Amino acid sequence: MKRVSAGSAKALLTSLAIGVVGGTLFHLTGLPLAWMLGPLIANLLASSQGVKVAVPEPLRNVFLAVMGMVLGSQVTPQLAHRVLDWPVSAALLLLGVAASTAVAAAWYRSCGFDPVSAWFGASPGAMTAMILLGEKCGGDPQRIAVAQSLRIILVILFLPPLFWAYEGGGEGIGPVHSGLEHGWMLLLIPLLLPLGRWLRIPSPALLAPLLVAALLSGIDIASLALPEWGMNLMLWVLGSAIGSRFQGMTRKLFGRYLWQSGVATLLALSVLALFAELIHQLLGVGRDVALLALAPGGIGEMAILAVALNIDPVFVAFHHLLRMVTLMIIAPFWARWLLRHSNS
Repeated sequence: MKRVSAGSAKALLTSLAIGVVGGTLFHLTGLPLAWMLGPLIANLLASSQGVKVAVPEPLRNVFLAVMGMVLGSQVTPQLAHRVLDWPVSAALLLLGVAASTAVAAAWYRSCGFDPVSAWFGASPGAMTAMILLGEKCGGDPQRIAVAQSLRIILVILFLPPLFWAYEGGGEGIGPVHSGLEHGWMLLLIPLLLPLGRWLRIPSPALLAPLLVAALLSGIDIASLALPEWGMNLMLWVLGSAIGSRFQGMTRKLFGRYLWQSGVATLLALSVLALFAELIHQLLGVGRDVALLALAPGGIGEMAILAVALNIDPVFVAFHHLLRMVTLMIIAPFWARWLLRHSNS
């Protein structure tokens, strides 16, 4: 146990140290979201070279819970009038998810994926559920897991520079405050993490703190606000955690999966951009807001981008939560259909 503990601590320190180097380099170049994208890319490169890097799940969950608190604190009593527009955007979201998944799955089929692995690898969200269900139906769990993970990373890498260019540059991190406000809310996290798991809330580390913070902020009791250094600290750890996922994969295999997932991600983003434009035209929602709300990333990662880039975090989080819940409801039925179809 001591050896495992020492190895885990060394992998964590290595990951965070590499993250500091990546974050510093990105900060010096003036690129957007430097303290998230820098650690992410640095750890991704290091892990693909065989360097042992890892951020333990409990630590990742603590910082994800902080992100949930920040995101939930964006809910205000004045938000109610905007909710009336959301059924239209929600319907377009679900249509866009169906269309983009079909297009990405067709590409994966052309790359030699079996039907089950293609569909569950292309489904944009609920990654753990997609991997487990895909394996249960006879798919390749490694292919599904890598396709899901790379899609999330590619979306994170692609969208911030796009928004940065769209808005004319600038650091783009927000909301930024001069100091910590209502920091006592952070003391609720040790209670909310086990409560979220006990209640079987999807993505409990993010959503349980988010819901509590939204309630407190919505009734105007308290809203958590982080200073810039606090936001960067959170992005540093979460970026390092995302980038260290590919431990042990050979460069050749990683390159092949990166090409396949890169094309699939661009296809999915292109289809979803059309639906985002419809939301923009019909509801007057900003193009960047609509695209981030529909982007095929994980809810945690998209929440990070929404808060860090200050792109209407509540609207974005609502649509990603809706997509995740819908996929988790539909996926078992879709899995049964694919299982019957593959056996016939």
